[in-house]
Amino acid sequence: MFGKLAAIAVAAAVAAGAVFLGWQDGDKPGALFRPDDAQVVASGEAIYGTYCASCHGTDLKGDANWRSRDADGFLPAPPHDETGHTWHHPDELLFAITKFGVAKASGLDNYQTKMPVYDGTLSDEQIVAVLSYLKAQWPDAIRKRHDELNANYAKQK
Repeated sequence: MFGKLAAIAVAAAVAAGAVFLGWQDGDKPGALFRPDDAQVVASGEAIYGTYCASCHGTDLKGDANWRSRDADGFLPAPPHDETGHTWHHPDELLFAITKFGVAKASGLDNYQTKMPVYDGTLSDEQIVAVLSYLKAQWPDAIRKRHDELNANYAKQK
């Protein structure tokens, strides 16, 4: 029960922040990311290089065996290109995972991961920039499917 309440609280905080900061793209319901904004994407690329590339790769390919737990029981870093599952999640969840961690964002009690929590390390704007950079690298067909996923997610709320 606590996990579900935590996930709801995280989603509400993310949505409130998105509206407050004006991230919502009126043409794309549920969209927080700005993959068509060259300045945001360039900023996101630099931040990604500093904080993310060491695990997820400069080419966004992640670890080769990202679906299989390592010897310590952790899932390796997944790819963030079109071969991974990043684009299968709405913007709000990706933002929450990055800011608050997988366990808190997903309401999964006792979930173990090597993924750092970036709350207090990166600002909300920096997190959006990184995620915008990732989305800007996806092929147009994947970006369109992700936009549709965001729209469907926004309708369900």
